[in-house]
Amino acid sequence: MTKSTNIFNKFPRTFWVANTIELFERWAWYGFFMLFANYLTGSSDMGGLEFTQTQKGLIMGIGTGILYFLPVITGSIADKYGYKKVLLLAFFIYISAFILLPMFDSFTGVFIMYLYLALGAALFKPVISATIAKTTTDETSSIGFGIFYMMVNLGAFLGPMVTLLFKNASYNMVFYISAGIITINLILLLFYKEPDRKKSNEPFLQTLGDVFKNIGLVLKDLRFVIFLVIVSGFWTMYNQLFFTLPVFIAQWVDTSGMYNFFMKNIPFIAENYGSHGEMEAEFITNFDAMFIILFQVIVSTIVMRWKALSTMITGFVIASIGMALTLMTQNEVFIIVALFVFAIGEMTASPKITEYIGRIAPRDKKALYMGYSFLPLFLGNIFAGFISGGVYQQLSDKHALLMKEVASRGINISSDLSHNEYFKAVAGQLNMSETELTNYLWVTYQPGNIWLVIISIGLFSALMMWLYNKFLVVKN
Repeated sequence: MTKSTNIFNKFPRTFWVANTIELFERWAWYGFFMLFANYLTGSSDMGGLEFTQTQKGLIMGIGTGILYFLPVITGSIADKYGYKKVLLLAFFIYISAFILLPMFDSFTGVFIMYLYLALGAALFKPVISATIAKTTTDETSSIGFGIFYMMVNLGAFLGPMVTLLFKNASYNMVFYISAGIITINLILLLFYKEPDRKKSNEPFLQTLGDVFKNIGLVLKDLRFVIFLVIVSGFWTMYNQLFFTLPVFIAQWVDTSGMYNFFMKNIPFIAENYGSHGEMEAEFITNFDAMFIILFQVIVSTIVMRWKALSTMITGFVIASIGMALTLMTQNEVFIIVALFVFAIGEMTASPKITEYIGRIAPRDKKALYMGYSFLPLFLGNIFAGFISGGVYQQLSDKHALLMKEVASRGINISSDLSHNEYFKAVAGQLNMSETELTNYLWVTYQPGNIWLVIISIGLFSALMMWLYNKFLVVKN
């Protein structure tokens, strides 16, 4: 106990301030992001924008992808102009973007505002990571980053649990709450003391030129590039948790059984995380974050001494099976079990990716290589947007499949109706209940087949990683 306490005492105040800032930033981000897909595509009478799945995929895929690409540039900005100034700018962009975003309802307007929000996140990310790195030592870095990632997951869990309480009142409240949470970070910034950093006096354009020169340097390492591209397959699959699964649950899954269970045993949960006799889709997807909080330490302890690539391959396979299973059934209990399987794979693979990059980087280029570990996240978001967009639209989107059915039957329904009103009108024309029509579309069009696409991506990534390990890794 004494030794543990001594280690905690070795962290400076800025370390704890930075971790608290990270907690609230992730709280604000996931508070809206977990709900974002259904906000973009949901029925207008429920506050949604009724964008197509393809439009949703473009916004979330490209916007979030750019978020993960920009830190290589924004990190240089922070080094030149100061961490505290860049954090202040990031929080200003966050707050203004969260307030402005719900004021737009056109595809172009929402896309631009999301890119603006992504800029705020891209300014924030490298600064807070660098702060943690600079306020830890060789002795404290392991536990220090463990605390940091715990804050990430805690924020990811708390965010949706808070914003979902207000979703039924208005989707706008979701964004305003996120803005309010970020405002807390403005207060915390008063206690933030900038750690020592290497100050650059060279012109910014020269700094920017060095950034792109370094990108070229990294891309010359073909084996490293191949590794990054393979890992992007894992992140493509992982991002379906936010891009696809909430929409799939909202459109296809009957969660009334879970609602009734909570109403009988824990009424608070049913009343606050359910509506119209169904549980909110995001409440179910948030089980992933809960599983990580509960089991990450256990899983990390088990795989700690496993070889990095073998562990990644195992994690890819487990996560592929888990995520695929969430998208093949209308049973909410099955989905939660599948999310647990997915979380095990995620907890197994994800930490080993960063660890492996640190190991294979040339000794004199470790910082450079670690800085470009964002590339798989960038590619993974771009690819995930395509899968959750055009592919989901074609295979699984309930409204698109309903319109296909209506066209095949020659039924005339007004196009001015909201998605929900349109669905009710079609059900009435076919003398079916809404549940019966949902089940008819499920059986007729097999929208659950999207799981085949997801598992193919995951297993192909695992196979490529196995081939990489067998043929491209230099054996000692």
